[in-house]
Amino acid sequence: MPNKSVTPGPAPLAGGAMSIFDQVEQVIERIRPAVQSDGGDVELVEVTDSGVARIRLHGACVGCPSSSMTLHMGIERNIQKKVPEVVAVEQVH
Repeated sequence: MPNKSVTPGPAPLAGGAMSIFDQVEQVIERIRPAVQSDGGDVELVEVTDSGVARIRLHGACVGCPSSSMTLHMGIERNIQKKVPEVVAVEQVH
């Protein structure tokens, strides 16, 4: 089954609203300096129609035992707080 996703669109959308992808990207931009300070990085790959944000970790985050905690307790928590349409965050490789 093809993977449907919300691709980055023009921001703002009609009525001044930003796409969910752009909203999640803004949250990641705020988180990124903390991740980079530990030698890693985070990339938003897509936000699916079902509200799952898929991210890719880079650098020191790859293979780090703490990356799962960073993903769920840091990244996922922040995204869901700021963008309630996102129901989950998952890592892709």
